[in-house]
Amino acid sequence: MGSTTASTSRNAKRTAERNANRHTAQHAKRTRAGAAALAVLTVAAATAGCKAQAADGAPAAPPAPPRASATDDNKPTAPPSSPAASPSPTPTATATASPTPKPDPQGTTLMASGSQGKQVRELQARLRQIGHFDRSPTGYYGTVTVAAVQSFQGKRGLTRTGKADTLTWQKLLGMTHEPTAAELNPPTTRPVTKPDKRCMTGRVLCISKNSRTLSWMIDGRVVSSMDVRFGSQYTPTREGTFSVYWKSRHHVSSIYHTAMPYAMFFSGGQAVHYSSDFAARGYNGASHGCVNVRDEGKIASLFAQVKNGDKVVVYG
Repeated sequence: MGSTTASTSRNAKRTAERNANRHTAQHAKRTRAGAAALAVLTVAAATAGCKAQAADGAPAAPPAPPRASATDDNKPTAPPSSPAASPSPTPTATATASPTPKPDPQGTTLMASGSQGKQVRELQARLRQIGHFDRSPTGYYGTVTVAAVQSFQGKRGLTRTGKADTLTWQKLLGMTHEPTAAELNPPTTRPVTKPDKRCMTGRVLCISKNSRTLSWMIDGRVVSSMDVRFGSQYTPTREGTFSVYWKSRHHVSSIYHTAMPYAMFFSGGQAVHYSSDFAARGYNGASHGCVNVRDEGKIASLFAQVKNGDKVVVYG
C-alpha cells in the first residue's frame, strides 16, 4: 500500500514536470513569433512614409527630393543643402554679344568726297545730263559733286548722304545715257573768247581773265581749252606776255607749303598748275597769283606738250 502510494506520487510529479516544460516551450515559441511580427510591422511602417528614428534616437535625415530632368519646362533645380555646407558662389562673366551692324539700305559706297578718276568723271557727266551738275566733269569728287549727288538723292527719295552708293548709282544709270567723249571732256564750262592777237603766232598759253579760260594754241589753232581761276585782289595774277622758264611735275610751294602739280612757271613765283582745291570748290576760292587749272587730266596732257620757252599771254 505504502509502495503503491509512493509510485503514484512519483508518476504525478513527472507528469507535472512534463506539462510545465511543454508550457514553457509554447510560451517561448509564442514570444519569438510576436517579436518577428513586431519587426515586420516596424519595417512596413518605415517604408510607408513614417518618420524613422536612427539607432541613437535622433531623427534620420529626410530623403533627397527628386531632381527635375532636362526635358522639364522649368530649369532643373538642385536639392536644398545646409548653408554651412554650401560653397561660396563663384561669379561668372556674362558674355555680351556685340550688336550686329545693320547693312546700309542704299548699299556699298562706290565713290565719296576725295575720290578721283574716270568713274567720278562719268558720275559728273551723268549728273550734268539731268541738271544736277552745272560744270564740266573734272574727275575729282569735291564739295560741288557732293552737293550734286545730294540734290539727285533728294529728288529720288533717297537718303541725302552725298556719297555715290550702289542704289544711287543704279538709279542714275537708269535715267541717263552713257556719256560721249565730248560730255566727259568738254572744252570748258564757259565760252572761249576770241584769242588776243598776241596768241595768234607760235606756241602759246593764251589765258583770258574775262572768260576764265586757258587755250593751248599753236600757230593760231586752238589745240585744247580748260577752265582756270586766278589770284585774289590782294594777290593778283600778273598780266602781260611771258614765257615758260621752268617746269616742275611734283612741285610744292616753299611759301605756302601747298602742292602745285604740273607747275609751269612764267613770272617769278607765278605758274600755271593743277589745283585740287579748284576742282573741289570751283570759283569759291582763289589762288595766290597762280593760274589754277581745275581738270587734272587736261593739265597733265598740257604739261607733256609745253616746252620751256613757250609763250604765255595773260590778258583781261
